[in-house]
Amino acid sequence: MAKEIERKYKVVGDAFKKEATKSIHIKQAYLVSSEEGCTVRVRMADEVAFLTLKSSSSCTGLVRNEWEYSIPFQDAEEMIQGSTIIEKERFLVPYKEHLWEVDCFSGFLDGLVIAEVELHKEDETVSLPPWVGEEVTGKRAYYNAVLAQEGLPSPN
Repeated sequence: MAKEIERKYKVVGDAFKKEATKSIHIKQAYLVSSEEGCTVRVRMADEVAFLTLKSSSSCTGLVRNEWEYSIPFQDAEEMIQGSTIIEKERFLVPYKEHLWEVDCFSGFLDGLVIAEVELHKEDETVSLPPWVGEEVTGKRAYYNAVLAQEGLPSPN
């Protein structure tokens, strides 16, 4: 089992695109999602597919247990049929000592842009890029599984 330690932020503007080193088209669906933060996700990224199980391991939403397995692409396509599908373009953006993942959602989540940064430890200091806005780590409305069920979060 791996521990995922991750912070999430809203993104302001699109300046991050100039700094991106790669982009990946992602299509994913949640087969199971619970109020407690346990999820079973199928993700297709370009031509590879994964089955991922996550469970919450901290009350802040910063740390989650994660198990991820490669699966045949065709199996993934079959598994997500009939599910609400999230589509997004993920930009990989190096900034100082971290690699940021910036997700630009499309379809029913069009306009939502979220940046995530994975950490090695919970109390790790992160230098924020100028295009990072409000932190949404641990805010349920910004979990991808919740976005799939409920759509765009209400504006503050």
